[in-house]
Amino acid sequence: MTTSTATAHVSIWGELADVDHELRHVDVGGVRTRVLQAGAGPDLVLLHGTGGHLEAYARNIGGLARSFRVTAYDMVGHGWSDLPDTPFTIDVLSEHLVGLLDVLGIGVAHLSGESLGGWVAAWTAAHHPGRVDRLVLNTPGNIANKPEVMARLKESTTRAVADPSEENVRPRVEWLFHDKSQVTDELVDLRRGVYSRPGFRRAVDNILVLQDPVIRRPYSWDPSWVGRIASPTLLLWTDHDPTGGLDEAQMLLDWIPDSRLHVISDAGHWPQWEQATHYLAAHQAFLGAGA
Repeated sequence: MTTSTATAHVSIWGELADVDHELRHVDVGGVRTRVLQAGAGPDLVLLHGTGGHLEAYARNIGGLARSFRVTAYDMVGHGWSDLPDTPFTIDVLSEHLVGLLDVLGIGVAHLSGESLGGWVAAWTAAHHPGRVDRLVLNTPGNIANKPEVMARLKESTTRAVADPSEENVRPRVEWLFHDKSQVTDELVDLRRGVYSRPGFRRAVDNILVLQDPVIRRPYSWDPSWVGRIASPTLLLWTDHDPTGGLDEAQMLLDWIPDSRLHVISDAGHWPQWEQATHYLAAHQAFLGAGA
């Protein structure tokens, strides 16, 4: 691992060490769900991507918690939340999110989702409009439903879970990054821990059903439901996203009535990690720091 950017961030714990926060599990419709909350102010919920976990936002929680009550959580079938044996389609993930809001006593929240989390956030805004204030879709991923992107994600994730060795998991994590020197050993080991959980091999099959074009079709990005999003929406894109370029961002701009685009340079699929300062500034400007 090179120095420069990588040595500026070594530990997830280092990012949270001076941040007052609570990490706990709550019951959401029988699903034991891991949740981290920090800060005070308007509610902001952060949603991770496919096969991910709430530590995807370790570099952002402290900054965002100065202006918002931040909630990051492991979606059902992900991280250290429960792994029920059911396909984790977008409607299932969205209902779990709405259930979590109910359990936490959150009536209305800003949602910011990365990759799969952006898809879930958008679906929730379209189907539960009364629960979503403003919406940030952070590299939401493969808007055009390209088969080659689905196949690559399914193959790399399945291989890493089937054999969660350093050799298999590191490339899966590096795929998220433009600057691969920012992929720390700790981050790889954390993902290896998730993938090694009892039952996760079955869970990943349930996660990856969305990479099957037939199962994906009812939930695919489409103006028939995307156009129902009434929330003001920020499309947070990057110049090196491996899942889709600015042409796909333009599709969402055309479909979502009140939407705008912001591009973060020198980042891949995880701008919240690679360009944390830029990510924070974009959220504060759009959501209203201290609102």
